[in-house]
Amino acid sequence: MEVSLITKEDLQEFRIQLLLDIERIINEKMKFESASVETNPEWIRSKAVRTFMNISPATLQNLRVTGKIKFKKILGSYYYNLDDLKKLFENEKR
Repeated sequence: MEVSLITKEDLQEFRIQLLLDIERIINEKMKFESASVETNPEWIRSKAVRTFMNISPATLQNLRVTGKIKFKKILGSYYYNLDDLKKLFENEKR
């Protein structure tokens, strides 16, 4: 039976590698999400809508429930019609 000692330096290297891996995963996810919006700009996800409109999840849900914007639910994620969002802004300006 072989015994291996873990030093503080080993833990520090592990921590750095773990943080780098997490950063890489986040960057890949962000690139994927931005690419999906660019490839199909007709429908966008909830997070992009909330960021774009600077609203809370509850406000977005209210817009969805009251039928002010069209949406699709696919595998638990909501997608919103970009044209409806633009119309909502135009109606508010009048």
